[in-house]
Amino acid sequence: MALTLFLCIVLLMALGFPVAFALAISSAIAIFVGGKYPQLVVFKEMFTGIDSFPLMAVPFFIFAAELMSGGALTHVLLRFAAQFVGHLRGGLGYANVGSSVLFAGISGSALADAAGPGAMMVKMMEKAGYDRPYSAALSANAAIIGPIIPPSISMIIYALQDENVSVGGLFIAGFIPGLLIAAALCVVNWWVSKKRNYRSTEVRPSGREMLINTIKALPALGLVALIIVGIRFGVFTPTEASVVAVVYAFVCGKWVYRTLRWDAIPAITSRSALLTASVLLVMAASQPFAWILTVEGIPQYMSELIISWELSPIMFLLAVNVLLLLFGIFMEPLPGIMILVPILAPISFALGIDPIQFAMVVVVNLTLGMITPPVGGLLFVTCVATKTTITELTRELPPFLVAQFVVLMLLTFVPALSTWLPHALGF
Repeated sequence: MALTLFLCIVLLMALGFPVAFALAISSAIAIFVGGKYPQLVVFKEMFTGIDSFPLMAVPFFIFAAELMSGGALTHVLLRFAAQFVGHLRGGLGYANVGSSVLFAGISGSALADAAGPGAMMVKMMEKAGYDRPYSAALSANAAIIGPIIPPSISMIIYALQDENVSVGGLFIAGFIPGLLIAAALCVVNWWVSKKRNYRSTEVRPSGREMLINTIKALPALGLVALIIVGIRFGVFTPTEASVVAVVYAFVCGKWVYRTLRWDAIPAITSRSALLTASVLLVMAASQPFAWILTVEGIPQYMSELIISWELSPIMFLLAVNVLLLLFGIFMEPLPGIMILVPILAPISFALGIDPIQFAMVVVVNLTLGMITPPVGGLLFVTCVATKTTITELTRELPPFLVAQFVVLMLLTFVPALSTWLPHALGF
């Protein structure tokens, strides 16, 4: 069954099947070939896979992000980020990264960041004299921050797969890695801007203008603080926090910024439903796949095999990084987490690796797969949103990939970057 499962998933992915369908069909074929279980298991496990109270946070966080976008939040955050660095050499590039950091605290999705503020920043950068392919590549890489800084859909899914971590702990742990990625992208932007002489024509805003822009941005920024503080002090669970985020986003868009119109609600709800369905369909289809691996003893076999190699924790993390980088090239982060975490997390725990550090390494690593050809979803979303060809975009990627790899190695060799903040706050 296990051999059939892997052969089918590789074949179907190579033929271009959507990930969810490839997972479900592979599971059905494997169970048919094995002959030990009824086909009903596939449907049972698919329903069981999404029958989870914590999973309800996913549609609500998605809906909150769409409400905030529909309420002109993107424009407010862009103005807020640009006012501090827009007048510097490469200033709009820094503003691009900064706006992604701010928007990441609301969306939790890399694709939403790339299609929203990322696409808007590309237009602004091109008008200011930046090359469009470079602007698009910077936006795609900055969107990586979306699933790292809380709230993060990837971390919610991860916590469901590993009982040794909590959603709240992972949310807190994502801050430092997310800011490290932002800093690395700013270094690349500084180097490229100096090399290509990307000068800014922006005039530094007056103190009064900066104060006004900051005051306008405070309600939007307050959502992140509300979620983190509420979870940390036990006011509400992560799932309840997602509902609070929806109410907060609606109030901000409708009565604070007064840009959210009643007639826009159906379209916002529709987009949220479609994105939620795509996420949950992948999760449902991953469940029978993971079930077959479990009943066939693959996690236990892999655990015993790797432990018998007597690898040190660092060598194990390096081997996992290689595996995940290769895996991430061909598969999106969510199915990657669903398939690999139940196998790898118990091994890392047995080797004495902090579960939060391992979670950060996995999430960051698999998220990087979204900007690596040939399957990188962020690349295609960015190309469509910015009218850039994949060839042009790919030529600009090498310095960004080097910067992201450096951050990944720092997270691998320095556990405190992932663990210090959540442990200090009691997670």
